[in-house]
Amino acid sequence: MKILISILLSISLNAGATVGQKAPDFDVAQWINGDAVSINELKGKVVIIDFFQLWCPGCNTFSIPLMHEWEEKYKDQIKKGNLKIMSIHTVFEGHSIQTLTTLKVFLKIRGINHLVGNDRLLPGQSTPETMKRYQTRGTPEVAIIDKNGIIRMQEVGFFDVEQAEQLITSLL
Repeated sequence: MKILISILLSISLNAGATVGQKAPDFDVAQWINGDAVSINELKGKVVIIDFFQLWCPGCNTFSIPLMHEWEEKYKDQIKKGNLKIMSIHTVFEGHSIQTLTTLKVFLKIRGINHLVGNDRLLPGQSTPETMKRYQTRGTPEVAIIDKNGIIRMQEVGFFDVEQAEQLITSLL
């Protein structure tokens, strides 16, 4: 219940990143499964970002399996360098449980091998920095960014996967 209340509060307090705006850069404390990357370095690629928490039910039943599905579906585009799938572990609650150590174990158990950023949490804050920049409203939240670095979709929770795939295909 606490998780649901936090998500609902988060949804009502934030307007979300604006589709059509330039995607903000990341402020990540540590990158896992690869080297640090900036949004500018990703220009020329379609970028899919899954903002997640390891204990989030919607992440575990929807967005994480969807990222695995999309990695398989778009593997040729990923290999060609046209598409980048990545995740940002953006913890806004349960900070003492959702630690970097726990995250690394979780990634291995779930078979998440793509680039994952552990969102930076400043001392005394409860909302991490990349979450603020993207104005995410909870988890899971998925953003799709075009080759020019413009946010073309950003949805919290469950969304129409077919419509998102049509967007991805058109952007590729």
